[in-house]
Amino acid sequence: MKKNYMFTPGPTMVPSEVLLAEAAPMIHHRTPQFSHIMGEVVDGLKKLFGTREDVYLIMGTGTAAMEAAVANICSPGDKAVCAAGGKFGERWAGLAEAYGCNAVRIEVEWGNSLTVAQAEAALKDHPDARALYITQSETSTGALTDVEAIAQLTRESRTLLVVDAITGIGIHPFKMDDWGVDVVVSGSQKGCMIPPGLAFIAVSARVWEIVEACSSARYYLDLRAMRKNWENKATPFTAAVSLVRALHKSLQMIFEEGLDEVHARHARLAGAARAAVRAMGLELLPRNPVNGLTAAYGPEGMDTGDLIKLMRDKYGVTMAGGQGGLKGKIFRIGHMGYVSEEDLLVGIETLEKALKDLGYDSPLGAGLRAARETLA
Repeated sequence: MKKNYMFTPGPTMVPSEVLLAEAAPMIHHRTPQFSHIMGEVVDGLKKLFGTREDVYLIMGTGTAAMEAAVANICSPGDKAVCAAGGKFGERWAGLAEAYGCNAVRIEVEWGNSLTVAQAEAALKDHPDARALYITQSETSTGALTDVEAIAQLTRESRTLLVVDAITGIGIHPFKMDDWGVDVVVSGSQKGCMIPPGLAFIAVSARVWEIVEACSSARYYLDLRAMRKNWENKATPFTAAVSLVRALHKSLQMIFEEGLDEVHARHARLAGAARAAVRAMGLELLPRNPVNGLTAAYGPEGMDTGDLIKLMRDKYGVTMAGGQGGLKGKIFRIGHMGYVSEEDLLVGIETLEKALKDLGYDSPLGAGLRAARETLA
């Protein structure tokens, strides 16, 4: 018998309690019963985002919220400064260009994090920029950006700070209001422990004037419609009822564990995974790593695509390979959301066996021992 485990950076493993909530009998999305659920869900999301502002649900993946954060803020011709330090940082620039904006890229080497100095220089060179778009947790490289420090640069300026926290929310602390972040987006299939299909967006009070004046074409992703419908605890269009019920349950589980403990658990898992990789004689990619995944180079001469395939097909353990220019060069161990210490140890042990199968000469068990010692 082969039991399957998933250590990808999203979608992630889903608790059985959440799956059962998703499978509950259907209810209509325009009823007091569903509005009550929506109200509790949004209250929970506010805690995750660290905000008193409403958090709006979009029926789509995280990219839908990213697109909403461009379509509602940047009019054609507006200047958007985008930190392009990975697959998802580059997505900000692609979205800005798709809406006819002047996308100014801050080129960040993959594996590095956007620095305060880089952000400060870009804002100085482009004081007329409508927004600075950054990524808290760059999933393609595992690099973490210091959002709080960069927010110090924008909170007193006319340039808005927009943050992709899709693999940050529920994994790292996030304090939208205290830090002075203007727009935050996230998604359901990461730290929130439910299947893909929901995206979230929150905006600060000073953003609404810009949203109203924005001339970009928008319909499904119109924040004005989301705000108007939320007066009745409703969405502008048909809600993904089953996913919302799943989110309702997952948020209950997160707050029962305690948000501080959830963040601490992710830090423990990340520390164990990094220790294991180093004990195997492998090199980590990011200089300032996130806690939701561990990105590392494979052994010299090994195509990590072969490693990923072997673990999945032979051992039933799914991890992720590299993207873009890192394809075939790195592997990524996802340990976000519904991942326990015991789960991670299974993943590390399997990684060691698969590396051995592919001819990598490393002491079998060194990584597992390092992970255990770190967790202890």
